[in-house]
Amino acid sequence: MAKGIKNSELVGKSESELSELIKSTTNELFTARFENHTNKLNDTAKIRTLRWQLARIHTVASQRRSEAKNAAKKGEG
Repeated sequence: MAKGIKNSELVGKSESELSELIKSTTNELFTARFENHTNKLNDTAKIRTLRWQLARIHTVASQRRSEAKNAAKKGEG
């Protein structure tokens, strides 16, 4: 995953693309943690960066679910 994905890029992605980003970032984070534990990771800040990116992706996905839920409520009422 590229370092520094902009929020506007995340907002522009589809739900399936966000899901794929979550999977790939989670996998990359696991790999980085494993490499850190075995003293093979040179840049330990990568773990923090990946956690931060993963939180941003989850936030955008959560906001979309919330907006969809609110739109459905307005449509019912």
